[in-house]
Amino acid sequence: MKILVVGSGGREDTLCWKLKKEKNQIVCASGNGGTARWGENINIRPTDIEKLSDFVKENGIELTVVGPEAPLVEGIVNRFEEKSFRIFGPSKEAAQLEASKVFAKEFMRKNGIPTAGFEIFNSEEKALKYILNKKFPIVIKADGLCGGKGVSICENLKAAQEAIYSLMTKKIFGRQGERIVIEDCLFGEEVSYLAFVDGEDFLPLVSSQDHKAIFDEDKGPNTGGMGAYSPVSLMTEELSERIKKDILKKTINGLLNLRIRFKGILYLGLMLTEDGPMVLEFNVRFGDPEAQAIIPRLTSNLLELMMEAIDGNLSKVRLEWDKRPVLSVVLASAGYPENPVSGKEIFGLEETECLNDILVFHSGTEKKDGRFWTKGGRVLSVTGYGNDIKEAKTRVYSAIFNVQFEGMQFRNDIGEKEIRRIKDGELSIL
Repeated sequence: MKILVVGSGGREDTLCWKLKKEKNQIVCASGNGGTARWGENINIRPTDIEKLSDFVKENGIELTVVGPEAPLVEGIVNRFEEKSFRIFGPSKEAAQLEASKVFAKEFMRKNGIPTAGFEIFNSEEKALKYILNKKFPIVIKADGLCGGKGVSICENLKAAQEAIYSLMTKKIFGRQGERIVIEDCLFGEEVSYLAFVDGEDFLPLVSSQDHKAIFDEDKGPNTGGMGAYSPVSLMTEELSERIKKDILKKTINGLLNLRIRFKGILYLGLMLTEDGPMVLEFNVRFGDPEAQAIIPRLTSNLLELMMEAIDGNLSKVRLEWDKRPVLSVVLASAGYPENPVSGKEIFGLEETECLNDILVFHSGTEKKDGRFWTKGGRVLSVTGYGNDIKEAKTRVYSAIFNVQFEGMQFRNDIGEKEIRRIKDGELSIL
């Protein structure tokens, strides 16, 4: 099948890799230096919906797979469906779950979906007054899309005041911060829980855990994600059933009550608290870097899963997985996340990709004159299998030392909490 993958990150490189393994013809818009390994890159921005539509029509594309959130929020699925083009992803209406924190929180409150207590503000004065009587820490979130960087965990009043000022006066995220959500801080372990959804039925994927902070021990500013692993031992079968019943089904039914049929990947960012799993955020697509840890474990046919989700037939499908854990570590540019440096040559890729049970997925790269160069914040994801998570971690970090580019930074502790948890026998938080 001739497939167009929309996006340019590590998630999209992973999708292209898997779909190419399934003998499909791949085109990526706009792609990166790595996606060109699996097919053709075309110079069309992911949010240029009309140009993408024209390309699909003129080039006989049989399926479009949308990676990032921005084109979904802007309505690429609605536009393609108007033209009877097959496309994998949720509608603009369904994408509100990710596009607006305000919509998501009010939706959860209305549908009895467990989440942190919160209030919504469009006035800086009222927000500043509200936090005077709050117990810290608190969480302050911009309403709109901010590339994973619109959330501040504030340990004290001064930090909260600065976060509100940055969003609502300095407008560091523009209109995305005109409304804010102030919510109670939840404590526990974060887990990413993704599922294929066909409008009514769903198929959960294996669990994973992202690492958002730039530095070891979850210190420093949040990023788009510095690494992930799968599975998470805390995600027991009992807990998974509870999430399906209390969160996933309620979300899908709540959307149906709004006459919204969600088709695509629904991502639940969860906090496993002593009171049970609670939703931190919704995403409406594969996570990045979670995709780099989950998709390599998928032995089922990805194309078939996407087509059955589009056609409303997921009840006919079974998911099969490689039992081995997978761990993925992001290599980022100097200055990331605030001011990433680009244009540095990358060395050692060929040697790294030849290693057993190691995969290298590209994010911020470009290829010029046969050589790879950095182009963006997150540059590569070095991903590996292991018979257990400890072996996967050892294999990946050993492989990383083959790769070099000026200013390269990465976390050294991806998966370390899981290794300690298994060693200490702490396999349940509830």
